[in-house]
Amino acid sequence: MKKILFPIVLLLLTISCSKDDEGGIITIPTCNTPENIQVSDVTSDSAIISWEATNTSANYTIEYGVSGFSQGNGTSITNSNTTITLENLASNTSYDVYIQSVCSSTNVSVFSDVTSFTTIAPLVATDFLPNLSDFNLFAGDLENLTPSVYAFEYELNTPLFTDYAHKQRLIVLPPGTSMTYVNDGLPDFPDNTLISKTFYYNNDERDTSLGKKIIETRILIKKNGSWEFGNYIWNDSQTEATLDSSGDGGTSTFSYIDNSGSTQNLDYKIPTSTQCLQCHNSNDVATPIGPKLRTMNMSNQLQNMIDQNLLTNLSNPSTVSVLPNWEDTSYTLEERARAYFDINCAHCHSPGGDCYPESNLDLRYETSIRNSHITEHGPSIKTRTQSLIQDYSMPLIGTTILHPEGYTLIEDYIDTL
Repeated sequence: MKKILFPIVLLLLTISCSKDDEGGIITIPTCNTPENIQVSDVTSDSAIISWEATNTSANYTIEYGVSGFSQGNGTSITNSNTTITLENLASNTSYDVYIQSVCSSTNVSVFSDVTSFTTIAPLVATDFLPNLSDFNLFAGDLENLTPSVYAFEYELNTPLFTDYAHKQRLIVLPPGTSMTYVNDGLPDFPDNTLISKTFYYNNDERDTSLGKKIIETRILIKKNGSWEFGNYIWNDSQTEATLDSSGDGGTSTFSYIDNSGSTQNLDYKIPTSTQCLQCHNSNDVATPIGPKLRTMNMSNQLQNMIDQNLLTNLSNPSTVSVLPNWEDTSYTLEERARAYFDINCAHCHSPGGDCYPESNLDLRYETSIRNSHITEHGPSIKTRTQSLIQDYSMPLIGTTILHPEGYTLIEDYIDTL
């Protein structure tokens, strides 16, 4: 019985929906679903969507939203063309798109299958903008210090001492470029390279989940073959850092709990622009200090840079020397002490540095002990590194407290000479 009723019902529906006023049959064209949906020209905040229509359609409904959204809860747009630009999208975000043909108010197609795309991350700026957030150097909330996809983080075998501050070091190369190996020192960086170093303290070194206090982010940008400097000072709420346009630096007073559970109170000195140039100066030319290849030659770091085409003109990182980690006791006392001198002192105490030729000390790691003049200046070095006297203690700038571990290393080494 059911088999007989179904064709009868279908016939009646066809007749009732298809008769015109004169009793003729009207065939309603099928409203076809859009096909061959394409996504092009995807940017950090927009994308062009195009499709093909197999019927003459007055309008189309485009519904889109962050990937995984439920249809009916997305953003809907009506469009009369087969191309539309979606704008004001979030960067580095995946989106789903559905499209429906609207042939008339009573004749619409089903929605297309989902089409997905992902917006790109915004490029990192290479001009000194008013706020750190303007750079797009970090993704998401600024305080999380999550690097942009265009940035890569690097570490140093033996880092500079800055009142026990932690440091996040980033390099951003222009898309499609790389650093070029020259020697074991600084690589050749392309123009519009950005290097940043962010200084922070964990609120409690025993539990990093308790957050951190971010003090400053120093930025170097290479423009037309020369390096330019800018310093961004973080606000107390840790939501933004502002360019120190005056170059006056400042003081950040705070406390944190160290690994032993003791509370440490600091008056952290943010350097002035003049002080920055005192250290970042070689023969009166501004220059980076940390990212020398020998200092970055650790934990397959150089090999990873080669594999990612971030470093070229070098095939075998083992040919690059290694600046020892001064805390690694597998090295000799001399190697450790000389490495400490190199990273903490040699940028000023070397030919072309700020303290040369007033002082003939040459504290570069590769300089022989005879030519370094460490032996003859040994007593002075010990005195200057174990005291806090303005314009006398070493280093002259960059620290506000003593580094007893470093001083002990230096003292032990000098006592052997």
